[in-house]
Amino acid sequence: MQQIRMQSTFIQIGLTIEDPVQRMEPSKVIQSIEQPQATLHIERTPGRLTIDQAEAWEQMDIKHIFQRTAELAQEGKQKVLEGIARRSRQGDDMMHIERGGNVLGAHAKQNSERPTKQFNIGWIPSPFSVKTHYEQAKLNIEAQTHKPVIDVQIQKTIHDYTPGSVKMNVTQENSLNIDVVNV
Repeated sequence: MQQIRMQSTFIQIGLTIEDPVQRMEPSKVIQSIEQPQATLHIERTPGRLTIDQAEAWEQMDIKHIFQRTAELAQEGKQKVLEGIARRSRQGDDMMHIERGGNVLGAHAKQNSERPTKQFNIGWIPSPFSVKTHYEQAKLNIEAQTHKPVIDVQIQKTIHDYTPGSVKMNVTQENSLNIDVVNV
């Protein structure tokens, strides 16, 4: 009996694949920051304490030489005027001696008597005789800030890309063999 034999081979395809290559370098950022110093201005007026002891010193009879001289000169002038007035008054009394009375005895008694002296503790000044005045210190602060100077330079990112590829080739072709057997 006759036979037909068929023998076939399928096509075989080969693939050559090249992977894609990608290379990236991130960009470098160059940054500089400069901070100028703040300007600070401080103005200070110191406090001032004033103590006036003049009244206390006067009450203790410790006076400046110029003041003492002026007071003694004024007191001397006053005493001279009082002495002139007394002598003038006594002279008038002597002119009218005929009116009677003991004019010479009265004058002698008046000229010989001294006024009684008053004495007290003189070295303790009265309370609040020392005057104080305080002016507070003043402080003025002025601060001026300056903005920072920022400089940023951004460089491009380096990006290389080689695309991948796929190559096809036929490693075995398809075939069909037909044989007739027993002929």
